[in-house]
Amino acid sequence: MRIALLGTRGIPANYGGFETFAEELSVRLAGRGHEVTVCCREKHPSPTYKGVRLVWLPTIRHKYLDTLSHTFVSTLWLVTQRCDVALYCNAANAAFTVLPRLRGIPVVLNVDGIERKRKKWNAFAKAWYLISEHLATVLPSRIVADAEVIQAYYLDRYGKDSVFIAYGADTALEPPGTTLARLHLEPQEYFLYVSRFEPENHPLTVRRAFEKLKTTKKLALVGDAPHARDYIAEVRHTKDPRIVMPGALYGRDYRELGSNCFAYIQATEVGGTHPALIEQMGRGALVLYRDTPENVEVCGGTGIPFSDEAGMLEAMQRALTMPEQERRAFGELARQRVAERYDWEVVTTQYEELFRSLHPQ
Repeated sequence: MRIALLGTRGIPANYGGFETFAEELSVRLAGRGHEVTVCCREKHPSPTYKGVRLVWLPTIRHKYLDTLSHTFVSTLWLVTQRCDVALYCNAANAAFTVLPRLRGIPVVLNVDGIERKRKKWNAFAKAWYLISEHLATVLPSRIVADAEVIQAYYLDRYGKDSVFIAYGADTALEPPGTTLARLHLEPQEYFLYVSRFEPENHPLTVRRAFEKLKTTKKLALVGDAPHARDYIAEVRHTKDPRIVMPGALYGRDYRELGSNCFAYIQATEVGGTHPALIEQMGRGALVLYRDTPENVEVCGGTGIPFSDEAGMLEAMQRALTMPEQERRAFGELARQRVAERYDWEVVTTQYEELFRSLHPQ
């Protein structure tokens, strides 16, 4: 099939969950013989990446216009192409799916989480997301939820069935190496947090809770955000020498940190399935997680839940006093859960079958 993927920043992944999803899925689909094109916001030195065609299209670099403007331009490009099925990411892009539908191109929309709940959005953006939720139930050929909680939300609120396809996880292990050395970290001697530095992801809360913790272990806060300079500056404002903030890391650097941490902290309160959470679970980390319905669904009792800053501090203290055998047992349960539920090859097959149902050969 000829498959187009729109609505992300593009590949190679260097930002967040949807970009990782776009890379993992598109590369695997291309490896199975499909002609796959990904629309990108950044120019790449090569017109292809691991068998995937890359199309660079312009955007407006603005917090509220970047995604919408690029997806609009990508949609105009799409309707001029010969394409068998298109996959859009992000419910905010629902309105654009009507154009390819009118052109006769089946469209799948991955709605992600309930994005209008994010604190970073103003009233207009939240209203757009609310309208987009409604449009997502009408305009695309199919909608996909990557969490059962999100699937239930669309069914309960809008009476709309969706296809549940979980997110996949890269669980490859990386031995201690140059990244740990550069950051002055020792294996099993640091807590790890990975997410975009935005208020609803709570990196500031993690930092403040850790500063109250009496331990010689360190905290690696990994992440960044393109439109949150003031908040990021507040997160970085610490005098605690145990806290390391290297910015956003990808590839081998990211895998090395995840493979050798003492425990992983998932503090997000908005969104569907968070890639970093299942990736660190798949590497056998002890996970401390905010007990949102989405995180509870993913973890399935394989870690330590918390609900606020005080609870986060208690979870860290429990991790420090936990017998090593128990900590490893939690990690093994997490690894098994990911192997059973979040395999990229299975995810790719499910998308492939969905695409074929919309474009029978």
